[in-house]
Amino acid sequence: MKKSRTALLAAAALGLALAITGCAPAAQSASQKQDAAPQVLKVAAVQAPMTDVVEAAGKAIKGDYKVELVKVGDYVTANTILNSGDVYANFSQHIPYMETFNQGNDAHLVGVQPVYNFVIAFYSKKYKDIAQLPENAKIAIPDDPSNTGRALKLLAAHDVITLDPAVDPYEATVKDIVKNPKHVQFLQVPIASLNAAYEESDLVFQWPSHIIALGLTPQKDGLITELDDRFALNLVVQKKDADSAAAAALKKAFTSDEVRKVLEGNGTIQPAW
Repeated sequence: MKKSRTALLAAAALGLALAITGCAPAAQSASQKQDAAPQVLKVAAVQAPMTDVVEAAGKAIKGDYKVELVKVGDYVTANTILNSGDVYANFSQHIPYMETFNQGNDAHLVGVQPVYNFVIAFYSKKYKDIAQLPENAKIAIPDDPSNTGRALKLLAAHDVITLDPAVDPYEATVKDIVKNPKHVQFLQVPIASLNAAYEESDLVFQWPSHIIALGLTPQKDGLITELDDRFALNLVVQKKDADSAAAAALKKAFTSDEVRKVLEGNGTIQPAW
């Protein structure tokens, strides 16, 4: 009887030990979950002030997320690595440019948050007024469809050229010019090459983020300017991620006080939210 009782006590003790041991992994798992590293959201951008905005959003983001800036050399690369999933988002473009990329690359990118508007302009090293533009002047404009249309639309608004009224001016090409009274010639190059064209052309279209490298701003040096919120710079993700918790956290971070401070300190851009 004594031995039987001793055996029962030993079995009970062993069962208790196993129960405690069995609980240990669950407790460890909860602890590991609590101490888990934040999810890193890689965001591609080309140059300032886009990169400055990404870094400010990184300071502002909440929750279990961390923003990592991935600086790239051009806008096509920013979209290519987003489409392939090498980054989670990018911040380098307006919606019309993104839509052109989607169409040409069977991509599914979407803009989820407009962040800032910017003044676009034409600049000249030779002339102070658009009226001074001579016969056969050389005008440098971007070679991508969305910015080509924007440049031609702006020239048409100032009577340098006339576009076919049957064509959407945002989609216009040089082939849609029906009147060219000064017989201006167009040089179409990538946005990143327009600064170099400034040295050789009579007139050049350029983004403020690029022309600043030449010490120029649209407000002080633009011969003709435009602010069109259709071309607001957007936070862009893959379509499948548009409604995700991570995208929501990014949207909140990109519209934070930290980002607003960067935008209002720039002088050539303004918040779009």
